[in-house]
Amino acid sequence: MTIRPKVAFIGTGGTLSSVGRDSLDILDYTATGERLEAEEILARVPEAAAVAEVVPVRYRAVTSPGIGFSDWKTLVLLCERLVAEHPDLAGIVIGHGTATLEETAYALSLTLTVAVPVVLVGSQRPISALSSDAPLNLVAALRTAAAPESRGRGVLVVLNDEIQAAREVTKTSVARLQTFRTPDFGVLGQVDGPHVRYYRRSERRHAPGTPFDIRGLDALPRVDISYAYADADGTAVRAFAAAGARGIVSAGLAPGMTPPAEAEALGAATAAGIAVVQSTRAGSGVVPDTKRLAELGILSADNLTPQKARILLALALTVTRDPARLREIFATY
Repeated sequence: MTIRPKVAFIGTGGTLSSVGRDSLDILDYTATGERLEAEEILARVPEAAAVAEVVPVRYRAVTSPGIGFSDWKTLVLLCERLVAEHPDLAGIVIGHGTATLEETAYALSLTLTVAVPVVLVGSQRPISALSSDAPLNLVAALRTAAAPESRGRGVLVVLNDEIQAAREVTKTSVARLQTFRTPDFGVLGQVDGPHVRYYRRSERRHAPGTPFDIRGLDALPRVDISYAYADADGTAVRAFAAAGARGIVSAGLAPGMTPPAEAEALGAATAAGIAVVQSTRAGSGVVPDTKRLAELGILSADNLTPQKARILLALALTVTRDPARLREIFATY
């Protein structure tokens, strides 16, 4: 008899769990308010039982715009508990809405304490839809989490038969199935039927073993994102500073620049002791660590998108405020 690997499936909601009005409802399906719990999703995907012994774990079925730090902390603790309760656990799959999936994936990739593979999965079409991608995405995620080759690669994201690194992947389309992309480097691997194949690794460090322990925190330091555009005058930067931001990420014009008035406001923020990191709204590419940024006291986000630079900066501020150490962290993670 073939022994199936044991994989836990945590359902947090999202499109993967959503039930629309009918099978042709692929756009306004959240209007029904009906979302399935983990065991109910598995009941609709009986094929999952053929690839793994799946342990369904109830969480709370919500839309992903409602997921943030408190959920990241709870998921870290939940993964820790599941590994302790199931010593034979091969991996963990977390079902998640695609709107903030990349942010949860990156946050967990920096803060998890477990060594088993953790895979985030979502779908672009609700599980009730004609030709939904939810069932096969879930099966592919279970296969990936169970694969021994997935260990030591950090948190993974699986949709559309592709395996992506949490740090690198981003959602690029509202509705297309191939929405999750890694613009600079491409996929880590692919899931072709029963075969989980890897072709590269992400070189940046990840959990477990990072200095970022959120298990005892009530909140992360406030870090806001200021989006650059022609004629931006720094109003948003000053408002964030007045609101008590300890860090600001600038989603700058490519290759990491801002209009003069906004640059002046960012420089004033650093002078006031606020950590400022320069990212870009371009969606890919490394922000060069230029003399201009150095003169303003602004750090480069490397190639992190603004939303991921915000997560890393907030976590970094829990361990240091030293600009040199912050620079090292952005070069490491």
